[in-house]
Amino acid sequence: MIKLRNITKFFEDKSGINHVLRGIDMDVAEGEFVSIMGPSGAGKSLLLNILGMYDGAWKGEYWFLEHLVHGLNTRQRAELNKRYVGFVFQQFHLLDDLTVAENLDIPLSYRNIKKSEREGLVAHALDRFGMVGRKHLYPNQLSGGLQQLVAVARAVVGSPRLLLADEPTGNLHSEQSQQIMELFQKLNREGTTIIQVTHSEVNAGYGKRTLQILDGRFEPQCENVQTKAV
Repeated sequence: MIKLRNITKFFEDKSGINHVLRGIDMDVAEGEFVSIMGPSGAGKSLLLNILGMYDGAWKGEYWFLEHLVHGLNTRQRAELNKRYVGFVFQQFHLLDDLTVAENLDIPLSYRNIKKSEREGLVAHALDRFGMVGRKHLYPNQLSGGLQQLVAVARAVVGSPRLLLADEPTGNLHSEQSQQIMELFQKLNREGTTIIQVTHSEVNAGYGKRTLQILDGRFEPQCENVQTKAV
């Protein structure tokens, strides 16, 4: 599904060139659940933004579902993102002036889906995530855990082939965190490919494989297969 070769990203300022990703190679098969770990500043979130096609300022080669992402322009990358990718942000990024149902409709509205079909998909997501009774509420009327649940529902409402998650439980307590991770595990069993960035070894254990990144490089000796029971 994903192949990265020699992905490099750097910033240039008065002090010179600052490399944040240094020759990243990565292969992810469809249906995998991969966790990426590493200290702050190691390049985890930047790599996730590149995978999600939000960031185009990098060097190297990126194949996604046989599309040559490195050969696409900004508009083409955005279309690929809208069609295939869901993203769960650490800070939720819900729109405060929209209800839960309206927040779920946003990613569908970008995909030329008829209104009647969008309404059906939103209704299904509300039911699946146990939020039918909260569909008319606004984000500020929900707890942090429920807001993150809405954010996950929004990311998967369009059945993306790839789900990317950046510290998806960073603002939640342990019970809420477990709920989100068990939901990810269920989505993965149903066929969604998942790549998450996390500082938590417990959360990383929900994946099938963990990659450690340090100073913009993967540490090959630290790639391993998880054996957590499902």
